[in-house]
Amino acid sequence: MPIEVEKGRIRQFAAAIAESNPIYFDEAAARAAGHPTILAPPTFAFTLSILHPQAIDFKSMGLELARILHAEQRFTYGVPIYAGDVIRVRARISDTYEKKGGALDFVHMMTFGRNQRDQPVFEMMGLIACRRRNLP
Repeated sequence: MPIEVEKGRIRQFAAAIAESNPIYFDEAAARAAGHPTILAPPTFAFTLSILHPQAIDFKSMGLELARILHAEQRFTYGVPIYAGDVIRVRARISDTYEKKGGALDFVHMMTFGRNQRDQPVFEMMGLIACRRRNLP
C-alpha cells in the first residue's frame, strides 16, 4: 500500500522531535536551501514504517505485546523524502532467535521504502526483544 507523504505529517514529526530547521516546516525556506519542497527529517522513515500495515503478527509467533522491548534500530538512507512523495513500504522478518535458555526471544526485521520513481529512500533494521517468562 503506497503512502503519500503529506506536508502536515512532516511538520508534526519535525515538531515532535524538537527540530528547528525551517526546511522541515516552511516551503520557501526549503526551496531557498535547494530543495523542491518541504524535506522530511531522516528518521521520518520510521513513521512510514509504522503507517504501513505490517504483515508481522507477533501474537501468532507466541509473543506478548506487553513484553516486547525495542532493542536496536539502524537506518540506511537513499534519496531524500519530500512532501508529495508516494512511498511503497515492504517489511519482512529476517531472523529470529532466543537467548537465556528461551527466556528471551529476538526478532530481527527489515523494512524498505521506495518512492514513486522507484528510488530507494530508506532501509531500516529493527530488533525487538520479548521476555517469555520472568527472569531470575
